[in-house]
Amino acid sequence: GWYVKLISKCMEYAQRNSLRGSRRNIQRHYDLNTAFYQLWLDPQLIYTCAYYPSSATTLEQAQVAKLDYVCRKLRLQPGEQVVDAGCGWGALALHMAQNYGVIVRAFNISREQILFARRRAKELGLSHRVAFIEDDYRNISGECDAFVSVGMLEHVGREHYRDLGSIIHRSLSKTGRGLLHFVGRNHPLPFSTWTRKRIFHGAYAPALGEAMQVFEPWDLSVLDVENLRPHYAKTLEQWLARFEKSQQEISEMFTPEFTRAWRLYLAGAVAGFRVGTLQLFQIVFARTACQQIPWTRAHLYTKEQHGERETTWMHATS
Repeated sequence: GWYVKLISKCMEYAQRNSLRGSRRNIQRHYDLNTAFYQLWLDPQLIYTCAYYPSSATTLEQAQVAKLDYVCRKLRLQPGEQVVDAGCGWGALALHMAQNYGVIVRAFNISREQILFARRRAKELGLSHRVAFIEDDYRNISGECDAFVSVGMLEHVGREHYRDLGSIIHRSLSKTGRGLLHFVGRNHPLPFSTWTRKRIFHGAYAPALGEAMQVFEPWDLSVLDVENLRPHYAKTLEQWLARFEKSQQEISEMFTPEFTRAWRLYLAGAVAGFRVGTLQLFQIVFARTACQQIPWTRAHLYTKEQHGERETTWMHATS
């Protein structure tokens, strides 16, 4: 009814993603406690959809496969400059630098995540190739060959999609390309009031048409769109199983109310991706002037050598 709609609108205003509001919203979810996430994510702390080349793939293997899948879609070359907007705990940025020889500037407004990522870069001897910057995506400057954002668009706010496109437009080189990876929907619909209050403050999962606002005003060509919904359902199932196994440790960190809310959030997300009320989109795009466009998608699935890394790819079988 009208009352529920009013409450939703008031919450949307209170949680709007201004520069200050975005930092507050992000910190309420991602700065809870890194040790909490370490209980149920993979060792690299990748808190986004994994990619399962086969039904036997483990969560750890699937997350590495996702990182490679993103890098292949970007067609990264050694020495290129890459911007990673909303870098989480840094796994993708470190993977790109270590395995594809690129130079990365990774941005995030979660202090906990940035500090963790910097420590990992130092441990891996990659501090000279990856700069983890505690700053908002709106302050990104300088030129790059590739722009990637995995799991950030949900936190941008639909009123800022055009602004994000402007940042990409001013950052990409003349032949630059990029990738956005995000949770979406089949049609415009906000998250429930409960989700925005308890879990994801200020978050919104856009319909595919809404996401086009990032590209269309800036003459950015969309080259490839893929929906990885089954992969996220499987990812969430494995997260939930690990979450359940860690109840004792979690109960020592947080209240029973918090634990119940997060269990409900994870279980609800599994259901959403299983039945299709939630989607997981990957959009590859490029400057209109970019002519280095693959004729087919074969490069994503065939065996290819990257330094000392060799991976065999196939379509998901489950």
